[in-house]
Amino acid sequence: MNSVVATDSKRRALGKGLDSLLPRIQPPSQAASAENETGRPREIAVELIELNPFQTRSRMDEEQLAGLAASIAANGVLQPILVRPLASGRFQLIAGERRWRASQLAKKETVPVIVRQVSDEQAMEMTIVENLQREDLNPMEQARAFERLSREFHMTQEQMAQRTGKDRATVSNFLRLLKLPSSVQARVEAGELSFGHGRALLAFEHAEEMEKTAQRILAQAMSVRQTENYIQAQLFPEKAAKKEPKPQKPVDPNVRDAEERLQRALGMKVTIEDRNGRGRVIIEYARLEDFDALLEMLG
Repeated sequence: MNSVVATDSKRRALGKGLDSLLPRIQPPSQAASAENETGRPREIAVELIELNPFQTRSRMDEEQLAGLAASIAANGVLQPILVRPLASGRFQLIAGERRWRASQLAKKETVPVIVRQVSDEQAMEMTIVENLQREDLNPMEQARAFERLSREFHMTQEQMAQRTGKDRATVSNFLRLLKLPSSVQARVEAGELSFGHGRALLAFEHAEEMEKTAQRILAQAMSVRQTENYIQAQLFPEKAAKKEPKPQKPVDPNVRDAEERLQRALGMKVTIEDRNGRGRVIIEYARLEDFDALLEMLG
């Protein structure tokens, strides 16, 4: 019995298909029941499908959409769209908005769909979890999706991690992004700042410090590591002072001249470390070909 439970739990965590995410509710009619139990795709008119009001994705790459449309025009929709029926006789998207939009661009009249009888709550959860598993949301969209799972469905971070196949620390880090000021969140959402930049900025307590540092990151094109080092220096200046490298001793002009002559002769960077007439010569090479050439010259 325990092995069956463990296998079912693993299947849910991995999210191999949307059917494993949520149990189906009993459909209201026998006809609909037959459709849902078989799970077979059926063709319906593109114009009969409505947008999903629970969609967590706010941006869609137009270039990728055009590429998908070209593929659909040539090969059709390879993976059915998931929809649910509405009382009006139309259908509402649950998963597959990109395929639906691309089908419109490709001038397709019908698309293959799988119909599921699900409630608003189930549709919302299925949409959010499906997007999170596909990892096609930007960091802020992912953060809001996790927050919505917590707020709407009262899920713990551990439960969200299990449902989406992520670890709990990742879920926690995404949720923390919502503590960034709105101006910084907008830069993360636009791709101007990365998830790593946003997480590093959370070391500050005040929004003003985050916004000021975000502007500095953009102005100086700072990497995440540079950002982390800069923030640590701002928060702990006494530690940063201790880590400052000691000023180098002036190099003897004769040693400097010898370095330059060797560099010209070898075509490589040469450093001479001299201590009262004793020391070493360091020759740096960038490729194996340079090393072979050095051996040949020394030979």
